[in-house]
Amino acid sequence: MIYLLEDDSGIRNFVTYALNNSGLETQSFELPSDFWQAMNRKIPEIILLDIMLPEQDGLSILKKIRSDDKTARVPVIMLTARDTEYDKVQGLDSGADDYVSKPFGIMELLSRIKAILRRTSAKNTENISLYAGDICIYPSKHEVIADGVKINLTLKEYELLLWLVKNKGEVFSRDTLLQKIWGYDFSGESRTVDVHIRTLRAKLGKSGEVIKTIRGVGYKAEGGNNDTKNI
Repeated sequence: MIYLLEDDSGIRNFVTYALNNSGLETQSFELPSDFWQAMNRKIPEIILLDIMLPEQDGLSILKKIRSDDKTARVPVIMLTARDTEYDKVQGLDSGADDYVSKPFGIMELLSRIKAILRRTSAKNTENISLYAGDICIYPSKHEVIADGVKINLTLKEYELLLWLVKNKGEVFSRDTLLQKIWGYDFSGESRTVDVHIRTLRAKLGKSGEVIKTIRGVGYKAEGGNNDTKNI
């Protein structure tokens, strides 16, 4: 199930029709109050969220989603006519997994939705844990423990950390990370990676030191012996 919160009836009706026609069950809402009522009944697989809304703006809604343990990991794509770098960074800083500027093509939106759904539907059944410094990742549970404390990460933050730790010691450029984590060409917007690295380090606290910036190249993870272990 996909939830779409969009107050523009033309966009809302078109996107809902197109997604349903593509086999993606979608429920749309004009008002945040109706959206929250639906969230109380059922948590969706993904949320498409406009920023400029009546009753409550999209960034406030996003922050509330991320602050609740029941919804913190639900992928969110921001849909907005605000196309400045500041607005994009603000949305990503608040925990958005992706950002689509209006006007957008429905095929582009479908591609981004499917890229996220492929990742969330892939079940990692390996009974292993991954280590880097005092960070422990349990892929089968989608859990991250740093210095003995469970860390609440967004989907993209988790996937980014998991990729770096799985490939510890290897340096990845921003463009490579965009391809590996976001799954498509993000038009060279390497700022997206930098924002996610910054928020990831902030959430990990001192443990975030395992993520190293390689000036002029990109990022890598390091820190102590890091082998997989059975759990």
